Amino acid sequence: MFAKIKQLFSSSNKDLRHRIYFTLICLGVFAYGTTITIPWADTIYQELGFLEIFNLMSGGGLKTFSIFALGVSPYITASIITQLLQMDIIPYFKELKEEGYTGRQKINKITRYLGIIFAFVQAYILTFAYMKGMSSAEILKTTLVMTAGTCFLIWMGDQITQKGIGNGTSLLIMAGIIQSMPSIFTTAFNELITSGNYTNVVGIILFSVFVLVNIAIVVGIVYTQLAERRIPIQYSNRTNVAYGKDQSFLPIKLNAANVIPVIFASTLITIPVTVVNLINNQEAIDFVNNYINYTSWTGMILYVALIMFFGYFYTLMQMNPDDMSKNLNKSGGYIPGIRPGTDTSSYLAKVINRLSFVGSILLVVIAILPILFSKFSGLSSAVTIGGTGLLIVVGVAIETNKQLDSSLISRSYKKGYRRR
Repeated sequence: MFAKIKQLFSSSNKDLRHRIYFTLICLGVFAYGTTITIPWADTIYQELGFLEIFNLMSGGGLKTFSIFALGVSPYITASIITQLLQMDIIPYFKELKEEGYTGRQKINKITRYLGIIFAFVQAYILTFAYMKGMSSAEILKTTLVMTAGTCFLIWMGDQITQKGIGNGTSLLIMAGIIQSMPSIFTTAFNELITSGNYTNVVGIILFSVFVLVNIAIVVGIVYTQLAERRIPIQYSNRTNVAYGKDQSFLPIKLNAANVIPVIFASTLITIPVTVVNLINNQEAIDFVNNYINYTSWTGMILYVALIMFFGYFYTLMQMNPDDMSKNLNKSGGYIPGIRPGTDTSSYLAKVINRLSFVGSILLVVIAILPILFSKFSGLSSAVTIGGTGLLIVVGVAIETNKQLDSSLISRSYKKGYRRR
């Protein structure tokens, strides 16, 4: 750790430090924006239910109706849809996916526009549902301000990706969650110890278990993120003698999808909540709260199913066995004992499917631990969603740390090359 810090502050890594400073400034702007409440809007005092995920990702901005009340959640919803459309649902999107860099740029542009549309719709629904007594002009103004806030965050996320340390959108989500974490632990402490719902001894024990559950989440996500299966690779144009008998490997992560399945599942399951708030039908609202909200058993099963689905879906999008087999063949590589071509593709597909299953199961266990604890202890939804938030924070932190390590290693190689 200290060696990395020393390396960051060396004169040769000045550009990387500038990227880190730029990222921190952007995250500071986001944190400050969550405290700026829309003047004519009121604070929401009631529980938001599963919409707490919006509030969590926006740094608590939804309850105060800040200019960043929606965060980047509409953009995440748009990303889910555009990625689903690339799976041969609409040929145009599949063609864009196969175009490489140019196609990705077009898909990103469509995703941004779709995210802005979703932001406008969600802002209008939330304003209409929670800001009672507003005039039509005030509802429209609030909707436009919230939409503009999301547009700004989407732009700022792109800037962090290009001019900062990368993962712009994920870092904004992470910053919002970290900003909300103190209030989550404070709420848990108050509800378990100082509220009088339990005796002091029972309350302290339950709060200690709550802390241990969160520590277990951190340990579990670190394990699932770092664990990998190494498949030995042999190259026909290399010899073991020439390369000092160093074995080449194809690493396949246990959880290649990172925390994306949790983010996608959490965002997608909020859509019914948004819809019932728009139609303002009490029966529909009760149905969603009783059967779709993940504090219910059926909602938890749906949540688990979505995490499993996105675990497989996103992994196969990132690691296509056919493409991996073709790339190995082009580079003259092969898996010992496996024929190149179809056999290699089938073997890789089998390995990826097994790892995805185990990784998704572990992700599900980590995700539902705080839900089960809150269900039996009676904690509010604001505390329940904190476990999902911690899961996202740790996953994004690990990926960001890996990017920094890669940047430092590449710069040290370039420095050594110049010396020669």
